[in-house]
Amino acid sequence: MSELAADQFRNDPSIAQAQALLHDALREHQATLTGIRPADPARRQSYEAMLEQFAELRGGTLYYPYISSGLGRAALVELADGSVRYDMITGIGVHGLGHSDHDLLAAGIDAALDDTVMQGNLQQGAQAMRLARTLLDAANVDGATLDHCFFTTSGAMANENALKMLFQRKAPADRLLAFEHCFAGRTLALAQVTDKPAYRDGLPATLRVDYVPFYDAADAEASTRDAVDALHAHLARHPGRHAGMCMELVQGEGGYYPGSRAFFTALIDVLREHDLPVMVDEVQTFGRTSRLFAYQHFGLDEYVDLVTIGKLSQVCATLFRDAFKPRPGLVSQTFTGSTSALLAGQVIVDRLLAAGQFGEAGRNMRIGARFADRLGAIARAHPDWIAGPFGLGAMVAFTPFDGSAQRVGAFIRALFDAGVIGFIAGGAPMRARFLPPPGCVTDDDIDAVCGIVADTLARCATHPQGS
Repeated sequence: MSELAADQFRNDPSIAQAQALLHDALREHQATLTGIRPADPARRQSYEAMLEQFAELRGGTLYYPYISSGLGRAALVELADGSVRYDMITGIGVHGLGHSDHDLLAAGIDAALDDTVMQGNLQQGAQAMRLARTLLDAANVDGATLDHCFFTTSGAMANENALKMLFQRKAPADRLLAFEHCFAGRTLALAQVTDKPAYRDGLPATLRVDYVPFYDAADAEASTRDAVDALHAHLARHPGRHAGMCMELVQGEGGYYPGSRAFFTALIDVLREHDLPVMVDEVQTFGRTSRLFAYQHFGLDEYVDLVTIGKLSQVCATLFRDAFKPRPGLVSQTFTGSTSALLAGQVIVDRLLAAGQFGEAGRNMRIGARFADRLGAIARAHPDWIAGPFGLGAMVAFTPFDGSAQRVGAFIRALFDAGVIGFIAGGAPMRARFLPPPGCVTDDDIDAVCGIVADTLARCATHPQGS
């Protein structure tokens, strides 16, 4: 069998030499990024002009004055104004290996060598088949029976595809069950599922959703009982009308509230009695708990029917049992992912699975424990500054001051100015949240970040209006 022209091209010695030169150059220039640094005053005027132009082009101001220079080193990122900051939000959980990772550089080079940028419905490369097999093997390792993996370009579309499979399977059902304060996306349909009325402002109703209260760790038994009672009430009020239930196992946008196995199984028992499937939304939790999938962390493997992933995985996906296999025409997209996203996703998943990231004593849980220790010390010393921390694994949140939108917003922007990029979550109270890069964040990074958090809290406590 003759060698493929593509293999001859990829194995050309000049390709390997070029790759080595690129990695050497990256190391050389990354070496200048050793910690946070302020913006270059000489760049201020041009940077502000860039921000104004970008805001006009996109039709809205950027949340932060953040335009990347295109270079970083692990948890550090350089901006186009010359500043260097700790990235503790990573594109809301996307950059799992941080910035300018060498393995991702190699994946990007391999993608650039491929014949097409995008892969999709009619034309796929072997990269998609390999990643689908990796994800399904990892998903089923503890007894789940997910048979198929369909890729897409966003977490919202992964959820859309899952919902279409649910409703087709349970036709003519026209209602969905979900948790209060959930976030599922911002498409026309998913804005109806996301429990935030502001995200539906001016939109027509497209989907009927019945909400079940989420778990309250402070009163586990009562909150479980209330949720089960609410579920029974919805099912009794609309018999035969529900297609299934969409579950966030750790509420992300809602404020980083984890559930519990007992809570979820109590609800799943009721759903099973009514032959209602379970869809688990893991767009934010994927790769951030004690297991690759959060449903594995909670021991729900035998119950999941459909699972969606995104963010950290780069390319997004819907994993599903054979019973939900869509009929022709229901799920089909011109783009199911870019070649670079597929290769990057493979690198990230492989590295996390091989690097001691998972398990009760794995790196993810140690990241959460170290943040909890440092932030908890601040809370004990200054209980009027901070409540918490909250979250699970490499999902960290805390409530600054009174949790009002004004004070939390002022704090999170002051934190950005001090050199740490975080974000907000929840509403009453509002919380600051971190999604650190689990594949590269170090203990020294965490300690430095928490020190900056403490200093920023102190400044904001002294100047609550001007911070």
